[in-house]
Amino acid sequence: MSPKRHLRRSATHSALLVELGCEEIPAWMIERAAEEWKASLQKYLSEASLLEGSPIDTFGGPRRLTAFIPSLLPRQPDVVREVTGPAKSAAYDAGGKPTRAAEGFAASKGVNLKDLFVVKLPKGEFMAARQTVLGRPAPAVLAEILPRAFSEIAWPKTMRWPAPGNPRFIRPVRWLLAILDGRVVSFEFAGLHSDNLTKGHHTLGRAVIPIHNFGQYSTVLKRNFVLANPVERRQKIERELSSLAARQGLRIHPDPDLFNRVVYLNEFPTAILGSFDPAFLELPEEILVTVMRDHQKYFALEKKSGGLAPHFLAVVNSDRDRRGKMRSGHERVLRARFADARFFWNADQKCRLADNLARLDSVTYEASLGSYGLKVKRLRSLCEALPHHVSPPDSPAASVELKLEVLDRAALLAKCDLVTDMVREFTELQGVVGGLYARAQGESELVADAIYDQYRPAGLDDDLPRNLVGCLLSIADKLDALVGCFAIGRIPSGSSDPFALRRAAAGIVRIVVEARLTISLNDAIQSAISSLSLVNPMLAFPSGLLGQVRDFLDDRARFYFEERRGHAFDEVKAAMAVGSDDLLDLAVRMEALRRVRRTENFPPLAAAFKRIRNILEKSAAKESIPATPDPALFAADEERALHFAAGETARSSAGLKQARKYAEALVQISALRPAVDRFFDKILVMAEDPPVRANRLALLRNLLREFSTIADFSEIVTESTAAPKN
Repeated sequence: MSPKRHLRRSATHSALLVELGCEEIPAWMIERAAEEWKASLQKYLSEASLLEGSPIDTFGGPRRLTAFIPSLLPRQPDVVREVTGPAKSAAYDAGGKPTRAAEGFAASKGVNLKDLFVVKLPKGEFMAARQTVLGRPAPAVLAEILPRAFSEIAWPKTMRWPAPGNPRFIRPVRWLLAILDGRVVSFEFAGLHSDNLTKGHHTLGRAVIPIHNFGQYSTVLKRNFVLANPVERRQKIERELSSLAARQGLRIHPDPDLFNRVVYLNEFPTAILGSFDPAFLELPEEILVTVMRDHQKYFALEKKSGGLAPHFLAVVNSDRDRRGKMRSGHERVLRARFADARFFWNADQKCRLADNLARLDSVTYEASLGSYGLKVKRLRSLCEALPHHVSPPDSPAASVELKLEVLDRAALLAKCDLVTDMVREFTELQGVVGGLYARAQGESELVADAIYDQYRPAGLDDDLPRNLVGCLLSIADKLDALVGCFAIGRIPSGSSDPFALRRAAAGIVRIVVEARLTISLNDAIQSAISSLSLVNPMLAFPSGLLGQVRDFLDDRARFYFEERRGHAFDEVKAAMAVGSDDLLDLAVRMEALRRVRRTENFPPLAAAFKRIRNILEKSAAKESIPATPDPALFAADEERALHFAAGETARSSAGLKQARKYAEALVQISALRPAVDRFFDKILVMAEDPPVRANRLALLRNLLREFSTIADFSEIVTESTAAPKN
């Protein structure tokens, strides 16, 4: 029996504040950790009946994770539950007196014999009792929940440190604060006891700060140079960066990822403006921005007329820059970094990119797949085959045939920058440096841009390669990675994806659809398998390799069309059920389906097609259905009319489908609705006469087959589907 709740409920609610203080957490982990902590607290507090829909706010900074719950029940509600015991026949003897079984059951549940009652269950009559379980005070329950929630945060890495209990956490825990309505919630975690004490900024604030409520927590920490909530830190950073840039008449180089990173790098962020020698502007902008962003966490500044300005913005963890010492220090460090970059640029230019090819043989791509030298050979082989499977109908570039030599040159040089001094120091610039060096060394613009763009797109919002050569090179690089890794069993599982294969597959989907390339995925994958077999002949291929890679690409395509293009799941399923080898054609069919599905005739027709499929599936094992219906066997006007209308529609829509005018074709197909409705209203498909029945089934099968070439209408979810009478 399910428990019946709330014999007694407290009329008041309590506010809970929890903070875990530790040594500095890597900035990129904090936001996700706060969300995971929130999910655990939500789960356990709900299970304990303490939450009752109250909001939970969790957030973090470099040295602390904080949770605030403004309305928590001060104790669990009492619960009455009904428990069953021995059978009635065993609980009472023939004279109706209670047996030892009844007495023992009553004693074990803490009730009197007279309070037992009989319940009827499927197995007979049994004795039962109502037992009241008293709710526990919230502090006692929280003492169990809080340590468990901390321990369940899934950090990418954890560490151990000398402390009682041999704890594991992302960094050594240094203090625990937990107060419920101003009183300490006592618990232990990582060898520490909770208290009502927190710490301010590690150099500017007090080391010990007593806290009694959340309002005081935020105010006192701010006075001690800690903005605990990332929203406040973000606002302060944005305000100060904008102000400093405006004073110089400059604008900030857009960089949302860096902005989010500095929010979680600092407890009390303060922006400062620095400058560097304008002579460094001779270096390519990409190198300067990468040095500032990835190595120093600086924001680059641009002139309003375009191009970088010789200034930068840094965010420091302090209240102000006394006497400009911080600014001078950051300028000195950046000057050294830029000097290194200039040295690498000049040193790398002493040899041409192609001179680095031999050195790629000593750089391992993957142990089983060999060196980057072999990777280049596979790329060239695949780039030779790939254009034969690709037709760019809407591309403004020249024909693929004229670029085969250019594409091969781009594939030859694509990985040569991996052994340059610049990329060894600034690994984020791989590909980009190759493109810059190729342009500086006189390679064609198509080759330079293709090398530069070979890793694009890196995400759903990243730019595509700028030209057709770059698109094909990027597809080839990603396909080789997919096929190679699947061949050796390096298939992504869970959160493990060391070769970023999900991103590679998503990139292929985006390039094909958004660059409007007509390409056969199966042919392209087979070419990648052939290239791998040619260059790595000793590799043993698993059976079904093409199908595995294709399924993986289909999965990323579903995600792309639902998340990026906003298609409903049934639209994606219906269109992909017909075929997904040509992703561009799939995209056009899906868009047509979205446009037409809300028209008057389409939903009823989709429901009818679902009905047809069900009839055919039930009849498949019992009936011998001819290949085509015989008009001579039609016994009613409704089936003759449907057969005639279907033939006319098939002929009129064929040209539209050939021209990929799928929306217009779907409108014509939808016009079959009246004929289909009359057929099902008047005709019994499963007629008693076997030839007539088989002929009607053939009519329906041809109808389903002929008009399911754009999408499988039976997969479309409709509000209602008439119950079949056939």
